[in-house]
Amino acid sequence: MMTIDEMQDVLDELAEELPEAFYRELNGGIVLLPEAKESEYTQRPGDLYTLGEYHRGGGLGNYIKIYYGSFEHVFGTLPDEAMKNELRKTLRHEFRHHLEHLAGEDGLEIEDEIYIRKYLESRGAIKGRRKKPIPKL
Repeated sequence: MMTIDEMQDVLDELAEELPEAFYRELNGGIVLLPEAKESEYTQRPGDLYTLGEYHRGGGLGNYIKIYYGSFEHVFGTLPDEAMKNELRKTLRHEFRHHLEHLAGEDGLEIEDEIYIRKYLESRGAIKGRRKKPIPKL
């Protein structure tokens, strides 16, 4: 498992792969936090972690959070190159949220809701179709 400092270096490298235009209105940047964050939808302790989050508006503006501790829990046994690939996927996922926000789209939010619904159904927390959508993440 790479250290948090090593992950910060990798995150910086991955961020440089993205076009400058992606950073428009991402005024809070990308923040690597040391903690793990269990998803609010977790049905069993340690079962579902949040790897990253996109935050929009508010006092800090638009920014991306990446949770080092969550990566440690979920991917801690992976070799560094595989960890880098998982970090790349998460960073690009959060950037997609950012870009869709700027465009007034919500396709990825819908995909995330479907993922959570399938997770909850697989754990018996909900059965079949619901009349109300899962709350926005």
